[in-house]
Amino acid sequence: METTGGIQASLSGRYAVALFDLARDGKTLDTVAASLAALKATLAESADFKGLVNSPVLSRDAAGKTIAAVASSMGLDPLTTNFLGVLAQNRRLSQLPAIIRAYETLLSNHKGEVRAEVTSAHPLDAGQVSALQQGLRARVGRDVALDAKVDPAILGGLVVKIGSQMIDSSIRTRLNSLAHAMKG
Repeated sequence: METTGGIQASLSGRYAVALFDLARDGKTLDTVAASLAALKATLAESADFKGLVNSPVLSRDAAGKTIAAVASSMGLDPLTTNFLGVLAQNRRLSQLPAIIRAYETLLSNHKGEVRAEVTSAHPLDAGQVSALQQGLRARVGRDVALDAKVDPAILGGLVVKIGSQMIDSSIRTRLNSLAHAMKG
C-alpha cells in the first residue's frame, strides 16, 4: 500500500485510499484528480455547493440526487460521480474537502512528488508557479505539486508549507517581527 503519514487513520483517509485504489486499478488516476480539482474549486467558489455538502438536514436520497445532478452538470468522470453517490448515501459529503486533500497526497506520493501548500496575497501566474516549482524542486530534490491559495491578509510575499516545514516570507510576518523587535 502506498499510503504514508497515517492517511488511513482518518475516516476521510480511508475513503481517499478506496477512491485512489479504484482509480489506480481503472487507470484513471489523473481523470479522478481533475474531477476532484473541479469539486475543490466549486467548494471554494460556491456557497450553495458548500451548503449542500455540509447540510445535515438533507435526506440521503435528496443528497444523492442533488449531488448526482451537480456531478452531471460539471461533467465529472463516472468513478468520481459514483463515489460522490456513496458519500451521499453514507452521509459523508462533509468529508469531501479532507478526502480531496488526502487523494492529492496519495497521488503525489504515487508520482514521487512532494505537495506544497502555497499562500500568496494575489493569484500566481503560470510563470511564477513554474519558477516556484523549480526553486522548491532544487530545495527538496523532488518534483513539487503546488496547491495554491490566495489570502490578501498576508499583504505580499509567500507562505509555503511542505510537510511539516514552513517557509514564511510574507510581509505580514516581517512587519510583525519588526514591531516585536521595536517593542523589545
